[in-house]
Amino acid sequence: MLRAGIVGLPNVGKSTLFNALVANAKAEAANFPFCTIEPNVGVVSVPDQRLQILSELSNSAKTVPTRIEFVDIAGLVQGASQGEGLGNQFLANIREVDAIVHVVRCFDSDDIIHVAGSVDPMRDIEVINLELSLADLAQIERRMERTKKTARNNKEAQAELEILEKLRATLNAGQPARQAELSPEEKEVIKYLGLLTLKPIIYATNVSEDDLATGNKWVEQVRGIATAESAETVIMSAQVESELVELTDEERHDFLEALGVEEGGLTSLIHATYKLLGLRTYFTSGPQESRAWTIPIGTKAPQAAGVIHTDFERGFIRAETVGYQDLVENGSLTAAKEKGLVRSEGKDYLVQEGDVMLFRFNV
Repeated sequence: MLRAGIVGLPNVGKSTLFNALVANAKAEAANFPFCTIEPNVGVVSVPDQRLQILSELSNSAKTVPTRIEFVDIAGLVQGASQGEGLGNQFLANIREVDAIVHVVRCFDSDDIIHVAGSVDPMRDIEVINLELSLADLAQIERRMERTKKTARNNKEAQAELEILEKLRATLNAGQPARQAELSPEEKEVIKYLGLLTLKPIIYATNVSEDDLATGNKWVEQVRGIATAESAETVIMSAQVESELVELTDEERHDFLEALGVEEGGLTSLIHATYKLLGLRTYFTSGPQESRAWTIPIGTKAPQAAGVIHTDFERGFIRAETVGYQDLVENGSLTAAKEKGLVRSEGKDYLVQEGDVMLFRFNV
């Protein structure tokens, strides 16, 4: 399951946004269920209207969406890398997530005091990024000391040391580890470190209701930072998300439309997460169940089958595949087959977004 950690300074709206997101997931009821694992962890189903349509076409007994876990991580303060506040807990929790959602305050309010006394997204981002970088730098230097002892006579240790030196130089230059020019193989070597600044990041700009559709000057500042870091940006409003909880589906649609936006914050955040992590969705659909599956872009058919069960990958023969749109336009798998739209794909087939697949395999 995908895990995204929600981080931010105190009083930026981080926990308010988390509570509203998981409440909205629950409010959307049957289609997109929600459950609580711990007080600060929420598992929500990924909204995808395609899955509901496939379930209706197949008259499925069950509909099983893919899921994403949001973790509301303790607010960060300056000095967290040295253990200030809940620093150690904060940093340990971030190491366990796939992506970081950094909530940045982009609204002014006399009722909510900013921890630094004023609204300044660039300063806030620098505080958190600096603490993450300092924590990574300390970890890298500790690892380098250990690796140097074996690097003289060990080629693998020598290679790791070169990677660590490259990362240290990047961090010392004031850049996150994800800006280092590492090959996929090099990233795999140091994956075990769980470097904080190597994780993909989404900046969630928390704005007032009036700025939700267009953003504001602070949002533009954050977008500039995100562009430089190859990160994603979403505009959200904890205020609006809290109000959506109490509305019916029709009222929610009308409210968002009146604000000039097409979707709520939960959907926007999930879309940004999938884009940032390079993920795709494929489907299986039949009388027993219709289910959505998440895979990385570039996944071949046997590995996609392995997401369902390892036996499917080991015994893979072929995948009967049809595009979602082709299936829906023809109304049934049988009709799509009659028109030659259902393909038999082999081991080298790259699964595409929205593929509906049936795997054939040897037990």
